[in-house]
Amino acid sequence: MDDTQILQKLQKILKSDLEAVTTVLVSGGVDKIDNYKYLVGQVFTIKRISQEISNLLQPKEQKNEQGTVIDIGEARTRPNTKN
Repeated sequence: MDDTQILQKLQKILKSDLEAVTTVLVSGGVDKIDNYKYLVGQVFTIKRISQEISNLLQPKEQKNEQGTVIDIGEARTRPNTKN
């Protein structure tokens, strides 16, 4: 199993978990504010991790790892105007 397959499988698990937590929240299955806060925290965490996995699965915009080169033409120095 390669890295992409692992990440895709993890995405499916996270999606299933998100649906389960969302169902509990929407159906009124929370009886205490502490439980509500806990479930909202789970939703936030699952969505954050899912987004990071999506970012890893998408191809990079730049394949060149050398960085950006900016041509500034002739280098000129400014005269020091502070005296």
